[in-house]
Amino acid sequence: MPQWFESFHSPAAVEAGGRGGVPARSVGAPSLLGALRSAAGRIGTTLDEDTTCAELTREVAGQVGAAAAILRVRSGGGSEYEAVCGNPAVLPGVEWATAVAGESAALGEGGVVHAASDGFRPALCVPLTAGGHQYGLLVCAREGAPFTRAEGELVEFLAEHASSNIRHAREHDAVSGIVGKLQRALLAEPGRPHPNLDVAIRYLPVGQRALVGGDWCETVRLHFGRTLLVVGDVMGHGLEAAVDMAAYRSALRYIASSDLPPHRVLRQLDDIASREADRRPATCLIARVDPVRGLVTLASAGHLPPAVIDGEGRVALLPVPVGPPLGTGLGGYQPATYRLEPSQTLMLFTDGLVERRSEDIDQSLRRLAGLSFSAAAGVEDVLDTALARLDARNAEDDVAALAARLQHRSAHAHDYDLQRSSS
Repeated sequence: MPQWFESFHSPAAVEAGGRGGVPARSVGAPSLLGALRSAAGRIGTTLDEDTTCAELTREVAGQVGAAAAILRVRSGGGSEYEAVCGNPAVLPGVEWATAVAGESAALGEGGVVHAASDGFRPALCVPLTAGGHQYGLLVCAREGAPFTRAEGELVEFLAEHASSNIRHAREHDAVSGIVGKLQRALLAEPGRPHPNLDVAIRYLPVGQRALVGGDWCETVRLHFGRTLLVVGDVMGHGLEAAVDMAAYRSALRYIASSDLPPHRVLRQLDDIASREADRRPATCLIARVDPVRGLVTLASAGHLPPAVIDGEGRVALLPVPVGPPLGTGLGGYQPATYRLEPSQTLMLFTDGLVERRSEDIDQSLRRLAGLSFSAAAGVEDVLDTALARLDARNAEDDVAALAARLQHRSAHAHDYDLQRSSS
């Protein structure tokens, strides 16, 4: 038994009065309170239920010198010990503990149950309850002396603390599940480009729990075999950014149906967003690829420039006039047109791919421009290589990237595409 526990449950302390042998007023009371806080502080350090259970059994086992475990009764029948700390052979049979758990749940008891397990070993059972819900049963057992009332109250205190954390963990998981479903609903698949264009897309959310945030990619088929390629980045992360991202994508698809040039698409997106006070600003880069003419026309709303990988695997950044982010209502977007050869790969990306807090953005872009790719790399390989060499999986922000390359097609195939697009 810990020294602090013994000192406050000695015969002298009991004589001083107080519930459970703990004196109501004592010179050492602050030390006892500090010890209890310290013990409770080692339980519930995360929002993971299994971790909390393991922390509880470890702390209880150390405090009262016993084996400790959590018993969970499964809804489909059957039960088992989990998070066992100490010698499992000392623990009572699962059938006996299950019966105790059932009686406790039926009576709505939340306190300590003192019992002798299997008739010979002292056992201590504490239901893990919070908010009217029971999450399991804490079971302690040891060889030798029965558990004292003071030990029971200590274990009950720690179990109550753990139960509260388990409740919070389950509520957090429930909310996270709802958010995840909403995010998946918001993350619509990009449209299909024309078959004369090879396109690959990657999206990597920052953090472990995030599913989708404000970064997005889109492709829209236009007339005469052309395709609109888009990347955007809504300010912020999580569900709110995802909702605004979905609104931007929806507006883009509607505006793109008018077959406007990229800079005019941005102007209309900016007009729509600026009329909604709650809409978050966003950066956006639009590229209209014309495979028949071998041209790409670009326009930027506060976004980073695209990269072009040539037939030998070298990288160059294409200068694009940068207008204000969407949602400001300022407009002022200008186009830039370049030749795009079948041997070249166009790559659009959000700043999470290159940006690092410790360096200037120009240095980050130079790092991208310094990469080299295999001359035979396809669009999928280009993205995989860029993500790996820039360590995108450990990025400080969401990453969205799109790579596109003209397909080598015959003149007859191009004529067929034109006929289908104009029909």
